[in-house]
Amino acid sequence: MIRLDTRDAGFAASFAELVDARRETATDVARDVATIIRAVRDEGEAAVAAFTRKLDRHDLAETGWRIEPAACAAAYEALEPELRAALDLAARRIRTYHEKQRPADSDWRDDAGVRLGARWRPVDAAGLYVPGGRAAYPSSLLMNAIPAKVAGVGRLVMVTPTPDGQVNPLVLAAAHLSGVDEVCRVGGAQAIAALAYGAGRIAPVDVVTGPGNAWVAEAKRQVYGVVGIDMVAGPSEIVVVADSRNDPRVTAADLLSQAEHDTVTQSILFTDDAGFADAVAAMVDDELGQLATRAVARAAWDANGAIVVVDTLEAACPLVDRLAPEHLQLSVDDPQSLFDRIRHAGSVFLGRHTPEAIGDYVAGPNHVLPTGRRARFSSGLSVLDFMKRTSFLGLDETALAELGPATIALAEAEGLPAHARSVALRLRTNRG
Repeated sequence: MIRLDTRDAGFAASFAELVDARRETATDVARDVATIIRAVRDEGEAAVAAFTRKLDRHDLAETGWRIEPAACAAAYEALEPELRAALDLAARRIRTYHEKQRPADSDWRDDAGVRLGARWRPVDAAGLYVPGGRAAYPSSLLMNAIPAKVAGVGRLVMVTPTPDGQVNPLVLAAAHLSGVDEVCRVGGAQAIAALAYGAGRIAPVDVVTGPGNAWVAEAKRQVYGVVGIDMVAGPSEIVVVADSRNDPRVTAADLLSQAEHDTVTQSILFTDDAGFADAVAAMVDDELGQLATRAVARAAWDANGAIVVVDTLEAACPLVDRLAPEHLQLSVDDPQSLFDRIRHAGSVFLGRHTPEAIGDYVAGPNHVLPTGRRARFSSGLSVLDFMKRTSFLGLDETALAELGPATIALAEAEGLPAHARSVALRLRTNRG
């Protein structure tokens, strides 16, 4: 864990190293992924089946390509009542939040008499990647599937690896609850390629979203352009800005809430009290001893954790902006005053009683967020990721006469005479 103080002589250089640290998996998987994608593109479902036998150790001809809707419904009904109620609450709140994101069409006439506007429509089909094995998160399925359905996507396809043919029932229950139309037993880069190019029983889609390992992330990067993607996400991260009125143990738990995801996640505390910083560091060690995930969380904290002592919490805001974190907690009495100073963050959690974990599950806003400082230029997953905007315009003779001469002048200046003639001929005809 790194300990920094803005008053130290070497702070600027040390903080720059923290900002620029790359935590993505170093393994170069691009060549392997390109081979998989090429095989699926050329050989279709035969390649998908072969990779599934090799990597997930089961034969799709025996286990079946699809998991039927009845199996998903049965998994939902078999949940313990308390867990089913929790999933229901999460789905309801996620749907309500995202329904408010649906954009409105526009249609108007300007002073020149030109009809202008934009029309929003959903993509025809979307594919959702849902990790299997240890990282099987039904919450991520809800966060990806519900915005797609709110957008109006007609065909929603979920792909998920089933190692040794085993299915995670929680994932199936979430698929039922969120309205997934097709569930396919394939994962890895081959699943992303199948969604992009089509592979027999898996018809191609228009947009692919969802988290995955380095191979899945690289596959999404390589098929972008054939399909749209949500983002190429990296390791998770959290920044907590907290004063000494917080319970050090609670702040330590907040930092570890992301550290337990992966050994390359990042947790950073900004505080204006050195004694509080010491207390939190001690509590992190104590909390780690109680976590079943302590091996992963310890490795992440030791390699990527940081505590930064600042003169004032307001002084932390430009430093937070340089990090542009995925998650930002403002654990103070008046979070709005700090929030007003923040420009770059994926999602912000306001006040002492708003832990990031609430946002991961039941609050409503999407937890699929930009990482690796990408919050400087991108946003979290939303309904808009499953929609596209078509602009339109319409001119009558009067409007064409108003705009035509300027269009001709610009087209001729750019050396595009056919552009100019397509307007000039109309003007000549209109003038009789």
